Amino acid sequence: MRASAVETDELIGHTTIAAIVRRLIPFLCLLFIVNYLDRTNIAMAKLRMQGDLHLSDDAYGSGAGLFFVGYFLFEVPSNLILHRVGARRWIARIMISWGIISAAMALTRGPASFFALRFLLGVAEAGFFPGIVLYLSFWIPARQQARFLAVFLTSTAVSGIVGNPLAGWLMQMEGIGGMHGWQWLFLLEGLLPVLLGIAILIFPLLPDRPTAAPWLTLEQRRWVQRQLDLDGLGSQIDHVADLRAAAADGRLWLLSAIYFLLIMGLYGFIYWVPSLVKSMTAASDTNVGLLSAIPYLVATVAMVLIGAHADRTGHRRVHVAACALTAALGIALLTAARGPISGMSALCLAAIGIFGALAPFWAIPTRFLRGTAAAGGIAIINSAGALAGYPAPRVIGWSMTHTHHYSFGLLVIAASLACGAALVLCVPRAIDVPRRAD
Repeated sequence: MRASAVETDELIGHTTIAAIVRRLIPFLCLLFIVNYLDRTNIAMAKLRMQGDLHLSDDAYGSGAGLFFVGYFLFEVPSNLILHRVGARRWIARIMISWGIISAAMALTRGPASFFALRFLLGVAEAGFFPGIVLYLSFWIPARQQARFLAVFLTSTAVSGIVGNPLAGWLMQMEGIGGMHGWQWLFLLEGLLPVLLGIAILIFPLLPDRPTAAPWLTLEQRRWVQRQLDLDGLGSQIDHVADLRAAAADGRLWLLSAIYFLLIMGLYGFIYWVPSLVKSMTAASDTNVGLLSAIPYLVATVAMVLIGAHADRTGHRRVHVAACALTAALGIALLTAARGPISGMSALCLAAIGIFGALAPFWAIPTRFLRGTAAAGGIAIINSAGALAGYPAPRVIGWSMTHTHHYSFGLLVIAASLACGAALVLCVPRAIDVPRRAD
């Protein structure tokens, strides 16, 4: 009888997770792909915009980084508001406002307007990513989070697969309507999040909690709640539910420091890949877009495999450290690359490590943060990453402007990743989820 009850519970759990994944993950992936397209499309736009606006590499790096200053300042308040008003309304607000500002990037006339709009774009987008991480923690039990976060976070890599070739194609619209191709790129890619934000408000695409999901049965809703309650009762972990307590918890600040170092790698990579590919191959803009997609394609496959393995073993810290070291090695090898084959191989290795670290990392803070501590704590960690978004692209731009080579900037990025790998091993072992059969 007991075995039968366990089997029934496992069956309900399997069907519940399948329903959640089927209903939420594809749509969340779409939203995050669109988010990264608008956040990073300046990497491709730079190939033409830089000459039209007379921007130096240093000015481009500064403008790319100013996004993260605005993002940092409004990150925590945005996530606390999401926790209070619900994901559906707040995520829709974020998408509509960032879409409008992204489209307005087409009006850039020089460094001043470029800097101002990048800062405002960061303000508008603040809270989107940590809001989604928090939102998923309302639906997915802790022991399964890394694999589903990995699927969701493949959106960052997929955006590179889709975004760079798409940007190269849109930039061929040069002269249509009296506009540059890079202006069409900003305008058209900015309209999509506005339409998606309106759709979220009109249709039940993002229920705030499982209890509000019409596509879950009463049994399935109860199963989710039981699993989340069990996560909160874990005897090995000192859970934190109050934001003030979280702010005084050393684990939160240790994870923030680690994430800063990891994101130095992510944004150093994203904002300079097209330029690095261009310098290695001298290809056309369209071909640069296609070639730039290759590392992202490799990273997409690696992220899913790494996330699933992290869940099976429960050793998230080790996976993050190994990925960060892999990324550091790839970036370091890039400085010694002497041709397109060795250069692309180094970029692929770096992409595997940079993107592969993300899902195991984000499965760690949700293990000990609850309630407002989760809303604010996740935002604080992501804010630390946002701070890294300023120096990461700028150090490479400074390197190119003052030394006429990328090597110094890339080595700074590699060193940051190596330090992150060392620091993640200082995270308490108890936060790692013990191996457990699903």
